[in-house]
Amino acid sequence: MLAYAADWMNILTRWFHLIVGIGWIGTSFFFIALDVSFRKDPKTPSDVYGTAWLVHGGGFYHVDKYVVAPERLPEDLKWYKWDAYLTFVSGIVLMAVQYWLNARAYMIDPKVLPLEPWQAIALSIGMLTAGWFTYDAICRSALGRTTLPLAAVVFALIVGAAFVFTHVFSGRGAFLHVGAFVGTIMAANVFRVIIPNQRKMVGQLMAGETPDGRLGAVAKQRSVHNTYLTLPVLLMMVSNHYPILSNHPQSWLLAALILVVGGPIRHFIVRHEAGDPLAKILWAPGVAAVGLIAALILTAPKAATVVDGSVTDAEIVALTAKHCTMCHSPKPTHEAFSEPPKGVTLRSVEEILRFAPLVKTQAVDTDAMPLGNETGFTPEDRARLGAWLAAH
Repeated sequence: MLAYAADWMNILTRWFHLIVGIGWIGTSFFFIALDVSFRKDPKTPSDVYGTAWLVHGGGFYHVDKYVVAPERLPEDLKWYKWDAYLTFVSGIVLMAVQYWLNARAYMIDPKVLPLEPWQAIALSIGMLTAGWFTYDAICRSALGRTTLPLAAVVFALIVGAAFVFTHVFSGRGAFLHVGAFVGTIMAANVFRVIIPNQRKMVGQLMAGETPDGRLGAVAKQRSVHNTYLTLPVLLMMVSNHYPILSNHPQSWLLAALILVVGGPIRHFIVRHEAGDPLAKILWAPGVAAVGLIAALILTAPKAATVVDGSVTDAEIVALTAKHCTMCHSPKPTHEAFSEPPKGVTLRSVEEILRFAPLVKTQAVDTDAMPLGNETGFTPEDRARLGAWLAAH
């Protein structure tokens, strides 16, 4: 019953998380595109930064952006914050339902670091929290007034966190936590910097004071950080579906390459929307292509391990009975599942061969299965399974 309830909580939370996440990302993409589209002409008032004309859905829109703020506050000022807040809250709930509730299966790998579930959960919360405070301190330092040096240090922070996660959690848990680490920074940027700074500016307007332009500049800086991190974090958050990423021996390096690919692609999109000539920004997809090629080389299939002697059907059925059928049977005995994951059952030779590509990906090419390697599936056993699959 607990697994059944957890499944429904997982489904509904994941659905909600996707809905509000799409809203948050869409808002970020729209406002960044809008921000770089403003143009100023001789007729533009001095207190207006620029004007943009837009057309969408059969309608025309005329938008002004003020250098700092208007002289008086309009009554119908619209705030954009709840999508960000709810994305983070639903993400934490999803983390709790999927990973914290089943920490032994999804977060802990004894060969990486033998942990108790409460220790894994405490480390998860502690490192995500520490990540935000470290990032925020960097941005508030003198380094925060630069662009490229700040970007390099934030890049190093994320890659360093990825390295630590891969030496603490299982492959799947580690890579997911890299995404959560970045997502926490993005959500905290909204909650702790962007919205508070905007509220201060609104308060100054209401008090009849001139708003502090520095507050707006800092808020914009964090907003730009968020939009550049969007593409990498999206892939990291779905990485649990791709063991070629999450369970690679150097998955922390793959996380770095995802940043190298996603960041420049987002830069290319933003600068193209700003009207920069292609010759000026073609370096960005070039860098992304180099990062992608490096990732392809790093994840290229390795030569199969040679196994002495033939592997019998009976041996393989015995292996799956020991390591797989606790989850992959019509009625799993594993506490985390009420149904076999992805509908895969592995009780017989016929069923194993039916799902052979999945078995090879999850249990031979990577060590993604069994989850957390709870049953102690050895490299030798994986090699024998791989040899048997190759023979069939």
